[in-house]
Amino acid sequence: MSAQPSNNTAPDMVNIEINGVPMQAPKGSMIIQAADKAGIPIPRFCYHEKLPIAANCRMCLVDVEKMPKPAPACATPVMEGMKVYTQSRRALDSQRNVMEFLLINHPLDCPICDQGGECELQDLSMGYGRSVSRYADRKRVVPDEDLGPLVATEMTRCIQCTRCIRVTSEIAGTHELGGMYRGEFLQIGTYDGKPLMTELSGNVIDVCPVGALTNKVFRFRARAWEMLAHESIGYHDALGSNLFLHSRRGEVLRTVPRDNEAVNECWLSDRDRYSHQGLAAADRATRPLLREGDTWREAGWDEALAFAAGLLKEAGADLGMLVHPATSNEEGALLARLAAGLGTGHLDHRLRALDFADQAFAEPFQMPAAELENADAVLLVGCNLRHEVPLLHQRLHKAGKRGARIFALNPVDFEFTFGLAGKRIVAPSRLPGALAAVAEAAGATLPAGVSSDGDDSARIMAEALARAGHAAIVLGEIAENHAQASWLRAVARALAQATGARLDRVPQGANALGLARHGVRPAGQGRDAGAMLARPLPAYLLYGIEPQYDFAHGAQAMKALAGAKVVAFSAYASEDLRKLARVILPIGLLPEIEATLTNLDGNDQSTRAGGRLPGESRAGWRVLRALGGQLGLAGFEFTDLAGLRAGLRPEAPASGQGLAAPGKAEPGLERIVTTPIYRGDAVLRRATALNAHPLTRGARIVLHPEEALARGLSEGAMAKIGDGTGSATLPVSVDARVARGAAWIESCYEATAPMSPVARLAVVGA
Repeated sequence: MSAQPSNNTAPDMVNIEINGVPMQAPKGSMIIQAADKAGIPIPRFCYHEKLPIAANCRMCLVDVEKMPKPAPACATPVMEGMKVYTQSRRALDSQRNVMEFLLINHPLDCPICDQGGECELQDLSMGYGRSVSRYADRKRVVPDEDLGPLVATEMTRCIQCTRCIRVTSEIAGTHELGGMYRGEFLQIGTYDGKPLMTELSGNVIDVCPVGALTNKVFRFRARAWEMLAHESIGYHDALGSNLFLHSRRGEVLRTVPRDNEAVNECWLSDRDRYSHQGLAAADRATRPLLREGDTWREAGWDEALAFAAGLLKEAGADLGMLVHPATSNEEGALLARLAAGLGTGHLDHRLRALDFADQAFAEPFQMPAAELENADAVLLVGCNLRHEVPLLHQRLHKAGKRGARIFALNPVDFEFTFGLAGKRIVAPSRLPGALAAVAEAAGATLPAGVSSDGDDSARIMAEALARAGHAAIVLGEIAENHAQASWLRAVARALAQATGARLDRVPQGANALGLARHGVRPAGQGRDAGAMLARPLPAYLLYGIEPQYDFAHGAQAMKALAGAKVVAFSAYASEDLRKLARVILPIGLLPEIEATLTNLDGNDQSTRAGGRLPGESRAGWRVLRALGGQLGLAGFEFTDLAGLRAGLRPEAPASGQGLAAPGKAEPGLERIVTTPIYRGDAVLRRATALNAHPLTRGARIVLHPEEALARGLSEGAMAKIGDGTGSATLPVSVDARVARGAAWIESCYEATAPMSPVARLAVVGA
């Protein structure tokens, strides 16, 4: 009996050859994917590994044995025994002919094109283009569109690869760009002439293979070869997107994404991409400042540190230390050592929290960010994920396309790019009851005192979570900073336990999780951030904070700080900070220092200094080391960053089980508080382009049409709003997405800063 040949191919693989090299490729994959995996180059313009296949540039034509004509490698599936040639005469002639057609109408403006030096068309034309053009007729000209303050257009350069269209439709989910007209008149643009509204618009710049779409902020400032790339991370949300800072002579000029499949893949939110504009703000603190009476003067570091040390030593155990939640792990650990050395337990980073009854701290996601796109069911509670963590929202967008059932319990029917399988829009005070109804329908054991407020949607949500093999509950900003956040967290845990879903609490700050681990939390009988401001202390240390905007109740914070001795570590010497502080010590921002942050999955990520520290400002850890040495405290003996890191001992704190006192029904409108996507921290508030974007809508009050009608208000009218602690005169917007009985007023604007986040609102004038 003769031996039979054995087939060593896996059932889901096929055997192919590319340029005579035998290999295996997954069934259903395309030739270009197999070639990329084998390191065999195939030119392309329209193909992108993260985008759906379009096959419209034809630059990737290859010669396939037994096929009558060249085939596009990006759209031709591999088959058993297939033989492919990428360098044959027929393949090369086809690629060169395509290149000639692409260059027919393309303007030869490389010397003035901002994409020069990193242009895919420029690179490939060197290998596949002719030295002389045979085209002698007039080139076509395409009018440019104004896509807003972030993306610049030169559409005459466009080669209609449609990558940008697929980014806005498939990745961002907003369908804002498309092809118009046909044949030689085809052009890419918006249908309505409006600017791009997606929070991921800058990604069209990265995928554009020519200079048709470029970075409007960076435009004409430098060439690619003039800049150095520095690895860094985003610090405006807890995802910690990986990115490169491109700098020239110490000035950060551009930010681009750095691939990390577990975090941000190859994308970047506009917030992380353009925020570097805020580094060079006019009120940047560049030298230590001391206040003498009502005047400020510049001082040397020795004098400023001695003055600060004297104030801190004098305060001792009565010192309150308030730390911005984007502060690095290294700085946080030193602040905890400073507090311990001074004998104070009043230390916290939870600046916008209202309910501390359960002493909750940020926790790592139980379902990692990368796994959310594979979820079968997701419940969003008090969450506008699209603005809170844009690239986490993009993961859910992918889950929605896969068929995941996504539900929302919110006080506003926020705009998501995926369809909701169910939703319930209720005023903030009803959120705990609405979530309790879902937990009750799932058979969960509710904490004593929790009352449910349900309807048919609660049963549907509970069944979907229980039946899903991969389910998640996401608590967002509104839930975490709710006046009864402890109830929401307790009920969410009970619901997760009853259904098998995993609980993802969005950390309120880029490094809230890392700071909690490194001791930036109340110790012993120390007060939390809310108590420190409700019952003022004689002295405070502010770290990276703008008091008017970074606290839950800006007016309360300003009042508490006004009567105290304040030592401020800050990158900016704002007018409000000058009114409060006795000394301002200038520190570097994250793009300017080496640091470590802990993202929402609980992973530490490091940055490298990409920009030059302005003036005499110093990295925060250096200033704290010098201050600790001035005070003679233990734990400050290290000499460099490596020595500091060697002594770090992170420890995750356990959240408590306490519950806040039940809320009382009061007359008036409830306030819905959210943080504007481009106003969440001091750097963003100084990023000019982001503040000119339409998503920065300005201070306003948004009411349900019935509530507006009952108060005699209409769209565009001005209304004077009071809450007993502060008032504001705001333009009125009428929107049926807002829950009845509530008013949506965003924080972080000067006009809304005096208002309480929890007091009932009354229209006192119109």
